Amino acid sequence: MDKILEALIGSSHPLHVKRAIVKKVVEAAEKAVSEVQCQALYQLTARLILLGEDSFQRQVGYQVLEAYARYHRAEFEQFFSRDFILSLLQNGYGHVDRKDVIIIDYIHCCLRLLISCPSVLEIFSILRVEVLRIVCERPEPQLCARLSTMLSDFMQCIPKDKSGGLFCQQLVRTIGYFHCSTSQENELREYVSQVTKVSTLLQNIWKAEPPTLLPSLQEVFAIISSTDPSFEPSIALASLVQHIPLQMITVLIRSLTTDQNVKDASMTRALCRMIDWLSWPLAQHVETWVIALLKGLAAVQKFTILIDVTLLKIELVFNRLWYPIVRQGALTVLSHMLLSFQHSPEAFHLVVPHIVHLVQSLKSDGLPNSKAFLVQFTELILCMMYQFSGFPDLYESILEAIKELPKPSEEKIKLILNQSAWTSQSNSLASGLLRLTGKSETGKTGLINLGNTCYMNSIIQTLFMATDFRRSVLSLNLNGSYTLMKRLQLLFAFLAHTQRAAYAPRNFFEASRPPWFTPGTQQDCSEYLRFLLDRLDEEEKTIRAFKMEKTNPNPGVNSSYSDTNGVVQDASSMDRPSAEPPAEKGDKEKTLIEKMFGGKLSTSIRCMECNSISQKLEPFTDLSLAFRPLAKTQQLELSCSPSAPENECSSRSSGSTPWSDKSPIPVEAEEPAGGNNESTALQKHVATNVNTFEPEKQDGSLPPSVPDLINYFLEPEILDEDNKYYCEKCASLQNAVKTMHVVDDPEYLILTLLRFSYDAKSHVRRKILDNVAIPPYLQLPVHHRIAKSAASSVSGSRSSSPLQVDSPESEENLAKKLKPSGKEEEVEVEVEVEEEDEVEEMTMGAQSVTYVLSSVVMHSGMSSESGHYYSYGRNVTSSDSSLPPISSSPATTSSTCTSVAKQDRDVGQSARDWFLFNDSRVTFTSFQSVQNVTCRFPKDTAYVLFYKKQDLRKGVNGSTINGMRLNAEPPLQKELMDAITKDNKLYLQVSHL
Repeated sequence: MDKILEALIGSSHPLHVKRAIVKKVVEAAEKAVSEVQCQALYQLTARLILLGEDSFQRQVGYQVLEAYARYHRAEFEQFFSRDFILSLLQNGYGHVDRKDVIIIDYIHCCLRLLISCPSVLEIFSILRVEVLRIVCERPEPQLCARLSTMLSDFMQCIPKDKSGGLFCQQLVRTIGYFHCSTSQENELREYVSQVTKVSTLLQNIWKAEPPTLLPSLQEVFAIISSTDPSFEPSIALASLVQHIPLQMITVLIRSLTTDQNVKDASMTRALCRMIDWLSWPLAQHVETWVIALLKGLAAVQKFTILIDVTLLKIELVFNRLWYPIVRQGALTVLSHMLLSFQHSPEAFHLVVPHIVHLVQSLKSDGLPNSKAFLVQFTELILCMMYQFSGFPDLYESILEAIKELPKPSEEKIKLILNQSAWTSQSNSLASGLLRLTGKSETGKTGLINLGNTCYMNSIIQTLFMATDFRRSVLSLNLNGSYTLMKRLQLLFAFLAHTQRAAYAPRNFFEASRPPWFTPGTQQDCSEYLRFLLDRLDEEEKTIRAFKMEKTNPNPGVNSSYSDTNGVVQDASSMDRPSAEPPAEKGDKEKTLIEKMFGGKLSTSIRCMECNSISQKLEPFTDLSLAFRPLAKTQQLELSCSPSAPENECSSRSSGSTPWSDKSPIPVEAEEPAGGNNESTALQKHVATNVNTFEPEKQDGSLPPSVPDLINYFLEPEILDEDNKYYCEKCASLQNAVKTMHVVDDPEYLILTLLRFSYDAKSHVRRKILDNVAIPPYLQLPVHHRIAKSAASSVSGSRSSSPLQVDSPESEENLAKKLKPSGKEEEVEVEVEVEEEDEVEEMTMGAQSVTYVLSSVVMHSGMSSESGHYYSYGRNVTSSDSSLPPISSSPATTSSTCTSVAKQDRDVGQSARDWFLFNDSRVTFTSFQSVQNVTCRFPKDTAYVLFYKKQDLRKGVNGSTINGMRLNAEPPLQKELMDAITKDNKLYLQVSHL
């Protein structure tokens, strides 16, 4: 038969005669054939298949091979041996090279015929070694595709265990070497088909052997991050992206962006090449991975990389919009790149020249999806022109081209801009995936934005990071109550113990929202904080009052009470711990809010004629610090010069400017006591002209610091001329000195920077963008009040007035405003004091009380009615052992607020000491980031600061409550633990669906 077939192939018979003879040869396979004849036929079929001159010879070879292998299986096993396969793969066959695709096709065919034979197991073992060798030799796309087809049919030939991971890595690297130089459409289609076969093989391996996935992805990143100038990876690697589970995005991106071994240059190369993948026609989810990496880099503040890559690749991404097959993914990436690049118009202006041509093309191409795409594209362009206004020469032609298209509202534009800016850290994709993968590496829980509730989220996180306050709240016995404090306790418990990456504080929002706050709109976080603390304080006082009535019941008096939400409850349900440690005098009478945040200011006015003093005590939970205004002469001169060019008067430099004469007068500033005064009139006059004056920057000037603002707040003020003080004792207007002192220092000192000034002309509040230096420590001058007998033992006999008033630093001080806790719980004492008079209580000289920075709430935006809030925070307790010693003495004496000199180890210098809370997202950061954020993003400024008092006398044991030390987290009560356990079980069930 072999000789007949061989003679037939070489004959000149017509094709139909040859086919008839071949058919008879195939039919003869059913008959008995000697072993010698079978081997001869197998050798002949191998020559026909591997060395055949045309497709007919190969077809005949396959037909005969399949027929005889089916009926003569033993002889075929003997022919298709281990040595024969090794010879084919390592040496080729005749003049056919070992890398010829026909050899892989021949082996593939033989495996199908041998699959039920025992010897196939040995063949599989050989092939597992050989295919790894072949892949390591970087085969061309065609050979690699044929090999992938064979391995997809016979997964047994794929290397296992460690060799399996190595095989995947080498196959990934092989794809990285793929290139197609042709421009013919049919050849391009064939190339894409070959790449798809290889990527499909990898997908099948990853599904069958999940441990091989991570090494493969690591190899992908190693390839695309290579800085070798002689190697440019193929964009065919984009074909792998669609096979990577989306659930891995957060883990992988966080691993890459936080890996200290990954250099910025490598990360830049990797991101650029991923953006190049947008050109791959069949890849899915490329835009998802690109945006996730962009957001991950923003989260770790790799802004240099983001800026470089955006400027380098923005035009390439824009050019992809011309190709319908990749258009939608390219627009997604372009939108994110432009919307996040809000600090400069440079990136947007790179694509501006190409916009009109693209719009015109989309209008005329007639494709069904072009109209909807054009609406999306126009919305993006309008947002960018809104953000970077002031370039009419660039934008005029664009506005003309899109004038007939629908335009988004200003509210929608602001919303879009706020969602993607690097300053806002918005990351909707990451937030969604975090809920599936659990908490971030920080171990902290974020708060879901319920619709412009960043003002609440930032305050809640700041209060949560007030460690002593959090521990005290969690230690309260509030079982069965429905008070606001109970809701805060439950919220704190969830933030501490939930498995969720972010928690939705809906119940607390509804209970704590001020009645005049409209849901869904941006609000002032300091106003919310003050309202919240007032509510909690009044609530506890109300409960105490009802408890007293319950202890001494009167007929007809109901011992239950209704809270602010109208819920009637038993006052005894909000019991404080029964066994409290001995407290200082009056400490037991204080509410929790007063203990933690309450302080007192003493305002004294001394008549300069008779030396009588009028004194008033005011409680406060926060100090509102104004910026130092212009000198009076400068204000009068400049505010009366309307001829200055508008662009010079209204623009504000993003850099630091001389703080001592820059800021407009805050709208919150109040009149000093004593009738009409020139200072207040001057403030109002300057406020009306704030939009027509801006002082010039002076090189070398330093920004104000927090101690500077506190000292300005506490500076004595001369009341004279038209602002004289009416003295009761003199019964006439007299010159006087007004002095304010902190006389009761709070555990947590809350400072609100008055950044919003009122423009009476435009009737809006404008933001003061001055950078403020934030020291990690400050020393606050506190004039503690003591009894006269105690004062005598301290200061000895005195002939002067016991109320010591510092001399003023300037006669031109303008009024400063204290925003009290809202309750006006003041103790007004009119004390007419002669030098020889005696008083029951007096104020000592100032003692410096040390405070350490705990949290900072940032406002990102240009006005109080818009923008975004986020916060920085760290755990600080009264006796934090990580803090360096401030002074060996219990207290130092100073009449001014100062920052503490830098120690050997400053607070929060580690990259993981501080946390950045931005709604759902919580990341590690550093104190350096807190200090420099305004330099990077001028619209992001410190607004509310929390400082924690450091009481060195308490030692390492700190505070106690209910007999328990508060330098450790208190155990949760059963009711709280049950609620959290129930929610965690529900979350785990949902996350595994």
